[in-house]
Amino acid sequence: QLHLVQSGGGLAQSGGSLRLSCAASGVDLVGYAIGWFRQAPGKEREGVSCINSYDGGTYYSESVKGRFTITRDDAKNTVHLQMDSLKPEDTAVYYCVAEPDFMLEFNLQHMCTIVQSFDYWGQGTQVTVSS
Repeated sequence: QLHLVQSGGGLAQSGGSLRLSCAASGVDLVGYAIGWFRQAPGKEREGVSCINSYDGGTYYSESVKGRFTITRDDAKNTVHLQMDSLKPEDTAVYYCVAEPDFMLEFNLQHMCTIVQSFDYWGQGTQVTVSS
């Protein structure tokens, strides 16, 4: 059984940076797409960024493109989200997610926008950006 444990996050000022990490246990992440969703108060959960395992292809939502960077280290079974140029609207609970690439129909660009695409979720980490 795949288990995801998140770390990082916290409080940052507008324009600052934070880094989220997600460590997987139980299953090797090779063959899994992994990524991040977030949920702000009063809003629906949304896909932020994902990365596949077979060619390193990535997805970024328009709201974070150019500011956030997702990386994976399969040797360490981890994924990271480097968040730069943070804005108050980035304030949310961030969730690490994982799903086998084939279950996403190798269509990361579409599936990373759908909450139901992912069966494996981390515990959630609060990110708060002050203005």
